[in-house]
Amino acid sequence: MKITSAFVREQKRYSKSDLIKLLHLKTSEVSSYIEKLKSYGILKAVKNSREQLNLSDLIENDVELSDVFEDNDDYLYVFTYVGIVMVGNKVIKCYPKYILSSENPVSEMKQVLKVIAHYSSKEQIINMYNGNDETSSFNMLAVILYLINDFHDYGIYTYSQDVVEINGQGEILWDKTINDAFVLIRNNRPYYTELYTSKTVDDDFDFFKRVHECILTQCSKQLTETALLELFDMELIELTEEKLEEIADIDYIKYRLLSELNVQFNTRKQLLLKTMYAYLENSKANEDMYGLSLYGTNSFNLIWEDVCSEVLGNKLHMPVGKLKLPVKIDSEFDPKTKLIDIIDKPIWIATGENSAIKEAKETLIPDLINVDMIGGEYRFVIFDAKYYNIQLQNGKPLRSYPGVGDVTKQYLYQLAYKDFIEKHNISFVDNVFLMPTEEDKFTHIGIARMKMLSNLGLRDISVWKLSAKQMYSKYLVGKTLKLDLFYTKI
Repeated sequence: MKITSAFVREQKRYSKSDLIKLLHLKTSEVSSYIEKLKSYGILKAVKNSREQLNLSDLIENDVELSDVFEDNDDYLYVFTYVGIVMVGNKVIKCYPKYILSSENPVSEMKQVLKVIAHYSSKEQIINMYNGNDETSSFNMLAVILYLINDFHDYGIYTYSQDVVEINGQGEILWDKTINDAFVLIRNNRPYYTELYTSKTVDDDFDFFKRVHECILTQCSKQLTETALLELFDMELIELTEEKLEEIADIDYIKYRLLSELNVQFNTRKQLLLKTMYAYLENSKANEDMYGLSLYGTNSFNLIWEDVCSEVLGNKLHMPVGKLKLPVKIDSEFDPKTKLIDIIDKPIWIATGENSAIKEAKETLIPDLINVDMIGGEYRFVIFDAKYYNIQLQNGKPLRSYPGVGDVTKQYLYQLAYKDFIEKHNISFVDNVFLMPTEEDKFTHIGIARMKMLSNLGLRDISVWKLSAKQMYSKYLVGKTLKLDLFYTKI
């Protein structure tokens, strides 16, 4: 089966003709592919218009929910996914919408996939199936990546056996030595001529080791055939020339995997056995023309938020007693209280016979806050990570920008912390929108202002574009960024 692959940009508008050309589809096939991608929320349809062609962000009102597929280009199709999508023999590499300078961003996509993996690793879940019960599909790509990453972390599956030796190099078994070994007594002290010791022996010819090696070699070759091995920055794994069918019938191998699972109590080995079984169970089914595998996300904005939170040192959940402040914590504030808990929750008051006061469970929650000595002054910085391709230039219309709700909330965050800021003599307050860019620099591109809120003495919102490449590099190694580097202009 010949594999074809193509890069597509998230949120870019594609016509049906574009998809046919990109994915090397027959005209008779394209509607089925579109329907498949739409059913999993990877693709959305909007009306074909000049206005839509100029947009780079999709808003809810743009979505055309019709399931009608015309033979012409009445609709434009928008990928709302970042990552890898495999549909039958088609590999779709969806890169983030802020990458505008290249239509073949291999190096950028390598880093993005590592960021997705780092973010997803917090969940410790293998997404073996896509979609819900009605439209579920086995996610072969996720399983292959899990098996390869597990091998790099823990090595090959081994069947170990504990062996007792006499005078060996392993740990001394004192209970067995005292009970079974010959002992000499001298001056009321025991002397043992032989010591029982224990060691663990791996069976190099173990059935499960051979199966594991075959599956890993096969998985690695599958990624090579789909041109994804390089994109995931992996080396080819060639552990054996043996084929699974040479070891045993596939049904017998699955039977042995289940039998081993029943007697295996190591958590990692249990998960590995289950994953190998799932791989064998679904290998044939996944060769179907419209079998679908996914690795990525429909919500890359959440990943961007997490990147900003980690790299810029989010202190939203830090107790105020641990913050670096100009003065000691005011007596009004409990040092154990977290910054996030200072924001008031709405109060609902019932009147009449059923008078009561009720506090709502939820309130405003900023993305991240940092309080520190920045640029020689104490600053209270309220960040909001915004995943937009903003167009804010002279002579061009304003496009792809946060809505009025985002702007007003950012002002309200400062108002919510106003009392805390004043009582602790913090000199400066900064409101900041953070947006990704493919450029290798951090740029202050402007401000957002609402006059009625600015007139209350609240700080206008600075708009910054941050180098996604630099932010990801620090995120992947757990390093933070010194805010002095780019807040001297605020």
